[in-house]
Amino acid sequence: MTPPVDLHAPRRAQYLARLHEASVASRSPHAALLFGGHPPKRNGDSEYRYRPCSDVHYLTGWEDPEVVALFRPGAEHPYILFVQPKDPAREVWTGVRPGVAGALARGADLAFPVGELDSRLGELLQGYGVLHVRLGEDAARDARVFRASASSARAAARNGLEVPHTWVDPRRMIGEMRLIKSDEEIARLRTAAMITCEAHRNAMRTGAPGAWEYEVESAVDHTFRRHGGNGPGYTTIVGGGANACILHYVTNREVLRDGDLCLVDAGCEFQYYTADVTRTWPVNGRFTPAQRAVYEIVLAAQEAAIDRARVGVPYREMHDAAVRVLTQGLVDLGILEGRVDELIAGEAYKAYYMHGTGHWLGMDVHDAGAYWLGFESRALAPGMVLTVEPGLYLPEDDDRVPEAYRGIGIRIEDDVLVTPSGPEVLTADCPKSVADLEAICDRSALSRP
Repeated sequence: MTPPVDLHAPRRAQYLARLHEASVASRSPHAALLFGGHPPKRNGDSEYRYRPCSDVHYLTGWEDPEVVALFRPGAEHPYILFVQPKDPAREVWTGVRPGVAGALARGADLAFPVGELDSRLGELLQGYGVLHVRLGEDAARDARVFRASASSARAAARNGLEVPHTWVDPRRMIGEMRLIKSDEEIARLRTAAMITCEAHRNAMRTGAPGAWEYEVESAVDHTFRRHGGNGPGYTTIVGGGANACILHYVTNREVLRDGDLCLVDAGCEFQYYTADVTRTWPVNGRFTPAQRAVYEIVLAAQEAAIDRARVGVPYREMHDAAVRVLTQGLVDLGILEGRVDELIAGEAYKAYYMHGTGHWLGMDVHDAGAYWLGFESRALAPGMVLTVEPGLYLPEDDDRVPEAYRGIGIRIEDDVLVTPSGPEVLTADCPKSVADLEAICDRSALSRP
């Protein structure tokens, strides 16, 4: 059997190298302290299933809670983990812990019980003037960092070493690493995309008139787990009728009505990498003329945006391409009046298209990485993965919208890999043409034996 690919050791080496480069540039040694967090409380003494902090897991592969990772370039022990100790009494309740020995076996240069963090951290930070750590999210955690820095300062005063005097958010440096996906990461995203496409096809088959939004959600989430996914990469959205005009509608408890559209935004997380796909389809299997007119505008906008997902093209150009098509479409439908260029300049389209046309995709559904470098939209590069998701949302109570179009909400979203030869749509197997959607949603075909 081929051993699993170790994604994490090369990443740690790269991260330590980047911290070293920052140290040289600033003439002050840089270290990084990353906290893994706790399982969040659901209610009472019940907890949600723990999902590791993406940055911590990206560098360490550690899946258990309460982990703290310390990175110190140039030190004798550059990679140190503080972890939950072995505890047979607790393990009966919450599962076997790898413990300190497990941390060492998995690549840590040193490892300690997490309860020793406060007593050891001050000494371990001696010699490092810049500390990469997320502050402002947890007051108790911030206090631990400041106490350790003060302790380090007292000890370092005796030997002349630097101590933390500058704090830097670690997300920018790690985010730049996460932005370009390796072959193994792309393979996981492909699998997540494949499972997600099947889940959407099952949603289309399930969502007949009279079905409930939560039944469609159940079909989606069942498909994710049945194929080995971690589950949803984010809360599944199932919006029938005018519920599709609510961008983050997750109530999912209304009945699907004959003649309405259903919008499903759902993505499977597979081995900590998530897909993100939206499809909008007719509940009864046939678009009305008005629904089809709006749908084809959104589809054309998406196709225009995907075509701009090319190496060297500024990220912003995808949004601009979609906005132009959507604005022209709104004029053609009689919803907006005026010259397209002037309507775009005045952002008149934002009443019906109020979000961006996509985002980075990876371990997080809105993944790490900067969209702007200085004041310039960054150029796309091979290995970037992003979503392309234009939409139109026409409220039921908007008198400016012709009555036939009111209450229609449509979003179409795919996952795209930027390659040297052009955009590759990872989710191309998910139906989205009018003909393909009507074929898979054909209720008469589904009812035949």
